[in-house]
Amino acid sequence: MRKSEKRNFYVQSAFKVVLDCIGDGVFTVDRNFRITSFNAAAEEITGVPAEEALGKPCYDVFKADICEADCALKNSIENNQSLMKYPVSIIRADGTKISIAITASALKDHEGALIGGVETFRDPLLIEEPNREIPEIQSLENILSRNRRMRQILSMIPRIARSDGTVLIQGESGTGKEMIAHALHNLSKHKDGPLVIVNCGALPDSLLESELFGYVAGAFTDAKKDKPGRFAQADGGTIFLDEIGDVSPALQTRLLRILQEKSFEPLGSTRTIRTNVRVLAATNKDLCEEVEAGRFRRDLYYRVNVVQIALPPLRERREDIPLIVESIIQKQNLITGKSIKRLSPRVAQAFQEYDWPGNVRELENAIEHAFILCEDDMILCEHLPPSLPFQKESGEEKDTGVLKTLRQIEMDALVGALERSNWNKSAAARELGLDNSTVWRKCRRLGIRPPSGKG
Repeated sequence: MRKSEKRNFYVQSAFKVVLDCIGDGVFTVDRNFRITSFNAAAEEITGVPAEEALGKPCYDVFKADICEADCALKNSIENNQSLMKYPVSIIRADGTKISIAITASALKDHEGALIGGVETFRDPLLIEEPNREIPEIQSLENILSRNRRMRQILSMIPRIARSDGTVLIQGESGTGKEMIAHALHNLSKHKDGPLVIVNCGALPDSLLESELFGYVAGAFTDAKKDKPGRFAQADGGTIFLDEIGDVSPALQTRLLRILQEKSFEPLGSTRTIRTNVRVLAATNKDLCEEVEAGRFRRDLYYRVNVVQIALPPLRERREDIPLIVESIIQKQNLITGKSIKRLSPRVAQAFQEYDWPGNVRELENAIEHAFILCEDDMILCEHLPPSLPFQKESGEEKDTGVLKTLRQIEMDALVGALERSNWNKSAAARELGLDNSTVWRKCRRLGIRPPSGKG
């Protein structure tokens, strides 16, 4: 390597180190607006790795609402002045829309000749937007959320935990009902006692009764000695009755008594046992509908439903998906000894678009499956369970046939909407649920042009 080449190499290396030390996102473009550098903060804010951003047009990476009509970088280069814009909306790699403040300037060489542009942008969590409160991350025990409903729930749990009232936790399967039960127990005055968990839907009625209340020797065949039930084991602590909506009407009568009188008799015994236990219950059913249908006792419903916590499904708290994914990846790295750092952009986008009928549990299972197959530091679609309707990556991930199919699907949908709206891009955007600028950009990228005399 010649002396001048060595010098350029060291200058470029030092330049990268300096850029990566800057807290703001920074990227540079050439005169064709293709990205030539992309610092670490830019990767973190956008969710796009530098190796994927380099060489791409900046509007393909940021998908900003000003890219076509009012590009700050283009205006700063043309007018030879620095420009600041705030707020500007961009779309992250995981599909979420965030607001940033940007500063753009022309970039010139040592002789004053124009060679491109440079743009800096601020982390959205550091921006104080007028008239808008940026949601902070609410944390409780091992639960994290930015979602408004979940944050309200998490803020109420310490107060609910201090009471002795029975709590009914409702939500779809996999929404985290057991985690809420753990939080309620750990923050209660019963925290030094045991937390006993019973899945009422996993046992037949006869076994569930003996499991809950215990039995004495001789109560039935093979009952050789006394066995304490779960209510006895939970004395001084908390019992969590998961899937209480699956309990039979006969057993509901016995549960009603223990909630009313705080006492029970083991099977085969005439001796009444009193218990000091906090009762938490959970169900994925609508107990009001179960009551109206005659499948759940009305009086038991009122006893169980002293305080109700209704957990939203994951599809209604998509802003929490990146937080949950990061938490699961960290946990799996500790368990497996791997060093997986992130999802590919395609996986991150697919995670945001998928409805997750199994909620957080399904998301966790998908990532655990990926950890088994992933040998690199990034999870790809091919690492996910085949039951998930995700297309494999293309390009460097090999599957060009999938890329062509996806491109054709996108083109067909866009052309169809444009034809139905007589090539009015604003009307097509409304039909597709997209911004006008997005439709404009997609038409340009896909080479879609209106027929002569249209548009």
